[in-house]
Amino acid sequence: MRLVFGLVLLIGMGLAGFAVYMAKDYISAYQEQLAQERAARAQMVETVDVFVANRALRYGEKIRKKDVRIVKWPVDAVPPGAFQSGKKLFPKGEEKLRTVLRAMEEGEAIMAVKVTAPGEEAGVSSRLGKGKRAFAIRVDVASGVSGFLRPGDRVDIYWTGQSLAPDGPARGELTKLIESGVKLLAVDQIADADRSNPTIARTVTVEATPLQVAALAQAQATGKLSLALVGINDDNEVSESVEVDSRDLLGIEEQQIVKAEQPRVCTIRTRRGSEIIETPIPCPAGN
Repeated sequence: MRLVFGLVLLIGMGLAGFAVYMAKDYISAYQEQLAQERAARAQMVETVDVFVANRALRYGEKIRKKDVRIVKWPVDAVPPGAFQSGKKLFPKGEEKLRTVLRAMEEGEAIMAVKVTAPGEEAGVSSRLGKGKRAFAIRVDVASGVSGFLRPGDRVDIYWTGQSLAPDGPARGELTKLIESGVKLLAVDQIADADRSNPTIARTVTVEATPLQVAALAQAQATGKLSLALVGINDDNEVSESVEVDSRDLLGIEEQQIVKAEQPRVCTIRTRRGSEIIETPIPCPAGN
């Protein structure tokens, strides 16, 4: 009897030890899982709703509700001007839709700079900044950079014409930089910045202030305007004066004629009857 009791006690203690071991292992696994969950929560990024393109959108297309969808976007990475509310993207519903100004790929955020105001078309007026005007410049294959200009590019504008010199002789034909880093709005009647095929344009439309428009109009009326394409990574505006005339081009230096100083002559006048005789003498020092 005692043997049976001892055996039962031994088995009971073994089972109890195994239960404690299993409970300890379960608790350790639970604590590890809880720690991982807490670490994951600490690394979670706060997000907001942002409207993105549901398909590829091209210049001039109307944006409808079926063309967009909402995705979760990290708060710290929301692009400036992104639409986070349907009331802002479609304030007039389907009656007055926004138009695409710049091409967008599927999944790209819809931003205010890439679309027009509700009901507006994708024309030049929708691209003008506040206080700016659109001005057309006549170009050809040479002055228009061989047709490689696109809307959105920036150009330097040079004027070539006859120089005027009110205080001296005219310098002849002169080429001068009159505007730097001017933005192109359209090439001929095309305002699509995503076009890539080069075409020989007859006119380009630039964005300018009213004062710049007056200067460009006067320059175009009195000479010829040429454009020079500015690099996409070049954000330094030319501040110094840039001008070249025929003499600068040929390396001809203007010579200044210096008149030699005439030596002083001192004389003494002597009257002999009706005749006056002048006799040269050394001039006194200091006179």
